[in-house]
Amino acid sequence: MFTVPQSSKSDFLDKARQAREERRGQKDKEKAATNIQALIRRFLCRCRLQKQIRKEVDDYFQASEAGTSKRNALSIFKIARKLLFIYQLEDKMRFEKLCRAILASMEVENEPKPDILQDNKMITLYLTMLVTFTDTSTWRIVRGKGEALRPALTRICENIMGHLNQKGFYSILQILLTNGLARSKPSLSKGTLTAVFTLSLRPVIAAHFSENLLRSFLIHIMSVPAIVCHLNVLTPETHDLLRKFILFLSREEQCLDICVCLEGSHTLCLLGNLIHLGFLTEKVLEEEANHFVKDLTDMLSYCQRYVSQKKSNLTHWHPVLGWFSQTVDYGLNESMPLVTKQLQYLWGVSVIRTLFNDVLSKKLESQEPTPPPPQPSTSQNNLPVKNLFKRAFQKSASVRNILKPVGGKRVDSVEVQKVCSICVLYQTALSTLTQIRLQILTGLTHLDDLLPKLWAFICELGPQGGLKLFMECLNNDTEESKQLLAMLVLFCDCSRHLITILDDIEVYEEQTSFKIEELITISSFLNTFVYKMVWDGILENAKGEKLELFHSVHGWLMVLYERDCRRRFTPDDHWLRKDLKPSLLFQELEKGKKRAQLLLQYIPHVIPHKNRVLLFRNIVTKEKESLGLIETSSASPHVTHITIRRSRMLEDGYDQLRRLPANSIKGVIRVKFVNDLGVDEAGIDQDGVFKEFLEEIIKKVFNPALNLFKTTSGNERLYPSPTSYIHENHLQLFEFVGKMLGKAVYEGIVVDVPFASFFLSQVLGHHHSTFYSSIDELPSLDSEFYKNLTSIKRYDGDVGDLGLTLSYDEDVMGQLVCHELIPGGKTMPVTNENKISYIHLMAHFRMHTQIKEQTAAFIRGFRSIINPEWLHMFSTPEVQRLVSGDNAEIDLDDLKKHTVYYGGFHSSHRVIIWLWDILSSDFTADERAMFLKFVTSCSRPPLLGFAYLKPPFSIRCVEVSDDQDTGDTLGSVLRGFFTIRKKEPGGRLPTSSTCFNLLKLPNYSKKSILRDKLRYAISMNTGFELS
Repeated sequence: MFTVPQSSKSDFLDKARQAREERRGQKDKEKAATNIQALIRRFLCRCRLQKQIRKEVDDYFQASEAGTSKRNALSIFKIARKLLFIYQLEDKMRFEKLCRAILASMEVENEPKPDILQDNKMITLYLTMLVTFTDTSTWRIVRGKGEALRPALTRICENIMGHLNQKGFYSILQILLTNGLARSKPSLSKGTLTAVFTLSLRPVIAAHFSENLLRSFLIHIMSVPAIVCHLNVLTPETHDLLRKFILFLSREEQCLDICVCLEGSHTLCLLGNLIHLGFLTEKVLEEEANHFVKDLTDMLSYCQRYVSQKKSNLTHWHPVLGWFSQTVDYGLNESMPLVTKQLQYLWGVSVIRTLFNDVLSKKLESQEPTPPPPQPSTSQNNLPVKNLFKRAFQKSASVRNILKPVGGKRVDSVEVQKVCSICVLYQTALSTLTQIRLQILTGLTHLDDLLPKLWAFICELGPQGGLKLFMECLNNDTEESKQLLAMLVLFCDCSRHLITILDDIEVYEEQTSFKIEELITISSFLNTFVYKMVWDGILENAKGEKLELFHSVHGWLMVLYERDCRRRFTPDDHWLRKDLKPSLLFQELEKGKKRAQLLLQYIPHVIPHKNRVLLFRNIVTKEKESLGLIETSSASPHVTHITIRRSRMLEDGYDQLRRLPANSIKGVIRVKFVNDLGVDEAGIDQDGVFKEFLEEIIKKVFNPALNLFKTTSGNERLYPSPTSYIHENHLQLFEFVGKMLGKAVYEGIVVDVPFASFFLSQVLGHHHSTFYSSIDELPSLDSEFYKNLTSIKRYDGDVGDLGLTLSYDEDVMGQLVCHELIPGGKTMPVTNENKISYIHLMAHFRMHTQIKEQTAAFIRGFRSIINPEWLHMFSTPEVQRLVSGDNAEIDLDDLKKHTVYYGGFHSSHRVIIWLWDILSSDFTADERAMFLKFVTSCSRPPLLGFAYLKPPFSIRCVEVSDDQDTGDTLGSVLRGFFTIRKKEPGGRLPTSSTCFNLLKLPNYSKKSILRDKLRYAISMNTGFELS
């Protein structure tokens, strides 16, 4: 009876749902009405704003047309911004008027801008008020009877200044100065600038240079870009500001506080202003040099923390610091040229002379050279080097007595500590101011006597001289050791830069800065130092990164070594380490010891050349074994067979070998020759025929008549021809030639191909080095051209009078072609400012740009056979010896020891005894070289001696001419052995088979006949032709 009927319940729920839907509908209607109202209000508001802007624009144009206001750029910019904001099709006429107004404003752009002029007037007014009411000296009221009021009024002025400081007065002045000065053309007048500086200085003076106000002054005023430069000259009435700044910053915590507040960009500006002040107040700089150096070092060290070597998401680009991991104020970029100019005073002559006064004031000791003992006569080949040593060591004038480290200076003395701290400053500047590093190095090398005297200073350090002291510093981690090593790093960096930019005349003849004997001593010091660093394993830090010290010392050493390789100035065996046993080094290399590998990587020249060649041959042999190119008991190497027509040797060789993979060219290649009649030549190629093929190919491709290569003027050495493009496939030919020369080096076949040293430097990749100089290599291309270019460098007058442009005119096959050294170069005159760039551009064009493609193709082919890392252990002249054999005289004893005899000849045969006697006693060195070329096709002996000549040097007794020769028989051998002749061979000449390194010698009856016939044969280079 109490239950609710089912129909009543459903009715109730329906009513509740209907009510809920009605409420939701009402809310939606209210929300829609609100949106409609907002939309309409927004539309009406926009219409009102558009109407208001259009009226303002119309009024502006009406006033402009009536001439009641001038249409300057700033006012047009403001009105244009408003019009473009509401622009619609109905505003077409207004837009047309705007365009006309903009064009018309271009005519009045140079007139004064009222707004800015008004700002300037307002600033001047405010500054005048502040200058007047912060100092009572100009008030008439305090003159005469009003003198009694001065203390009270002065107190009022001080209260005004105190109030201004509390309200951020210095910050406002900083903004004013920065906005007015941090631009290419300053907008503040001299009067305004003087007023601002005076106002900023008054609180500091009033507070008797309290630390708080000095801090504010440094942070807000002295950090304004180049403010000292704009103030021009600071007189002594500036209250000795520099001294007070230096002493304030000399406390490390205060200096760090300033740097943290300013961050990198503004710290650099403060640094520039302090350096400029130091330049202007030399006396203060001299008196406070220690504190000045410390302050600058601390500030640079702070910036250095945030200098990065490469770009990242956390770095920003700074025009002086490079990639920088603090925020960079790009608004200062316009003033950076002036800041850089201020920084340059630090490495200017005046500041360097002041800071390095202790070093520069010392005179280098001199001594009269003792006359050397008489030297035995030497061959003509050694005369240039001997004469150079004679000039270096036996001058009639006195020479500097610094050939040996003398020692004597205590490293803890005040003088040494001061010089060390100065070197640390400049070294910190070099590693922090990355974008002007070269400017710093050039400034430090400007004084000719700084580096030699710094070297003399280094030699005097410690009880036993510099080397021992610095070796001890390597193992110490004290602050004193770091400072001493910083001195060595600075000396190496500057000296390396100097020698890199000096040409051969300045180094060898004029001996600018360093004398030759000093370079010899320095190179010996560096060689020992680097060797010890590598061998003792102290060239890396805990992270495995190379130490900056090692980079500097090794870089300077290698610049000297490469200079010596180009033109000798050191004595024989100067670079070798007598305490390094090659056998021990090879054992460590076999075991994979790191120090042996690093030694070979960084200073291979300390190892005798013969041992390095042996190592190279071992590397090649190991590769052959790994590639399966050496015959073993279990396997034979793959053999590539080619057929070559003698009449088309180059074409057939190119067609059949150029497509072969590199490993096939490294392997065994068997050659079958086809004669002019199309008949296969008899004989089995056991490397000898391939050797002949390789030699003939190389002889043909390097013949200048083919125009793939041409010879240098003077010494006639080979380099790629710039006009080789006359051959349709010249780049493929160069790649093929590179492979063939690589094959010759790979197999140890010496070929008589003299390359220009600049070209070999490119093959070795030296031209990618930071310290490579094209001008240094230019004499190896054209010594006369080099002299002409360097004469421009030394030209005292105006180079512009010579009528040169940044271009090179060349006669190319009868046509005059103008090559621009830089884009638009033919219209750019050579001046005194750009003449050094012109010289380097010209040298680079002649040796690189002209033959870039040919050289790249040759290198590509050569490196496909010879791994470039294998050649890193050789210098440029040593690679030439690797290609063409040793340039030493022929060792007849070695040749006799490794000669093989055939046809009845033996070492005691009288014809053989005659032959060796003739070669040693009757023939000159040149004739012996001709004899070797006659037999082997190369006038130079193998680098490792005749034991490594393949095939071995052989002499065979022959009875008949070559065309009748069928080889040795029992009868011919017996007749040769017992000197039995069919007939007198006096009418025949000796012949040779260069492919087998074989001399075919008739069994002559007299020594005189043998001598005459042999001399005639080698002088005519008969070979196969005559018999």
